[in-house]
Amino acid sequence: MDPVRKSTDTSPAGTGRSPARTGPPPADARPSPPETGPPSAGTGRSPGDTPPAQDRAGQTRRARRRERLLTTATELFTTRGYPATSIERICVTARVSIRAFYEEFEGREALLIALHNDVARSGMEAALTVLSDPAAESADTRDRITALTRAYVDAVTADPAATRIAFIEVIGAGRAVEEHRLLWRGLWTDFLIGEAERAVERGEAVRRDYALAMVALIGAVNELVGHWARNTGAFSPPLLADELVHHALAVLGLSVRPGGSGLPPGDGDDGENGVEGTRSVDGTRSGLADEGK
Repeated sequence: MDPVRKSTDTSPAGTGRSPARTGPPPADARPSPPETGPPSAGTGRSPGDTPPAQDRAGQTRRARRRERLLTTATELFTTRGYPATSIERICVTARVSIRAFYEEFEGREALLIALHNDVARSGMEAALTVLSDPAAESADTRDRITALTRAYVDAVTADPAATRIAFIEVIGAGRAVEEHRLLWRGLWTDFLIGEAERAVERGEAVRRDYALAMVALIGAVNELVGHWARNTGAFSPPLLADELVHHALAVLGLSVRPGGSGLPPGDGDDGENGVEGTRSVDGTRSGLADEGK
């Protein structure tokens, strides 16, 4: 990923990746080649030429400045809240001029969108990584959904502060932010409908229109992850993933195998309460890592 992200590009597509429904990422889901464009006027340089040291130093300073703004905003949004945090406060804390702020972002909403986009993108990339595993192609729906959910939860909860911003602070933050969230909701709806269609073709789910069900599932995911972000000490991400596995499978008319949880091997209960991880019919643990055993 480019160290300098464009604040004017607020759509998920602006990340350089376009989430697919199922299967390995298509060509347009891979990082886009760098934009080179014509030679800069008066520089005499071609697109492929290495910029002089002065240009590289300027790019490095700008990248560091942008990262400082993002880090500062993350801290302030999670401690003071987005509504109570002004651009002036962000700039003073980050030791960046307001003029420099507007060189990076169109406004406070654009900054919040950039932070949300980082978390949303990491969740989608985690899911696409699971699907790039050859074992995912033949995995049954329970195992596949469990693996996708674990990977997604691991990604979006990796930084609790970022999770809070992406699932709590963005709510009611303005029209532009909400439109951005709706774009991501549309991408995830298509992705999940694709997974449902795969389950139907495999004879593992009833054939019906899953569009509304997947919108509802996304709402449940957002609410549960937001609940975790408010109560990080109350329960662990594996337990969050466990509950989301139950929800996702229930939408498809499936259930976790008897005695199973969605917990990854070795996490959570030690078996005293009968929870030993999601298990297949033959007693082996589910999950793509067990394929071929």
